[in-house]
Amino acid sequence: MDHRWTLNQSIIQENPPLCYASLNNSCVKTVYPMETRTFMYILFSFITFFTLFGNLLVIITIIHFKQLHTPTNYLILSLAVADLFVGGAVMPPSMLRLVETCWYLGNLFCKIHSSLDVTMCTASILNLCIISVDRYYAVCHPLLYHVKMTTNITLIMIFACWALAVFVGFGIAFLELGILGAEDFYYNNIACEGGCIVYLSKTASVVIDVMHILVR
Repeated sequence: MDHRWTLNQSIIQENPPLCYASLNNSCVKTVYPMETRTFMYILFSFITFFTLFGNLLVIITIIHFKQLHTPTNYLILSLAVADLFVGGAVMPPSMLRLVETCWYLGNLFCKIHSSLDVTMCTASILNLCIISVDRYYAVCHPLLYHVKMTTNITLIMIFACWALAVFVGFGIAFLELGILGAEDFYYNNIACEGGCIVYLSKTASVVIDVMHILVR
């Protein structure tokens, strides 16, 4: 009995489950027990729902009440839109990938999903930076606040924030800026069928960090 169990264990270790068993360059798949998968799906579904509900409530409230149409609330609205897209477009496919440990939605949608992921997360971070600038002038320079943070200036900052986020997000996935300087390493050691990750080389990381610092 022990010998048979050891033999089966060695076979499993030598032939791990793959995302696509018929492909040589398939990613290795981790198979979770059904109870674990069910719990993860329920947990991630609740997180996604509350992310959508909370941000949608913020968006509707600011748009509906005209007295909330202020530069500060425009920044909060922009942040809520970014987080709404994270909850609606990024989190559901990410949930499927985390639970199944494989990407079964195709290479094109992988690039689109990765682009949206990086774009919305970058937009969210940049919006928080702009909000911190807004609060800085409101608290530390209240007399200059209405001069420095007008509606037009706020809208220009929001546009610049989203333009940079879109360039970074779609550049990493479609222009392959994320693997800049490490193309051979990525395709030989990282890339595989059934995988969908956002890989950043050292060069790409430095460039993105510098761009974030310049914006701040």
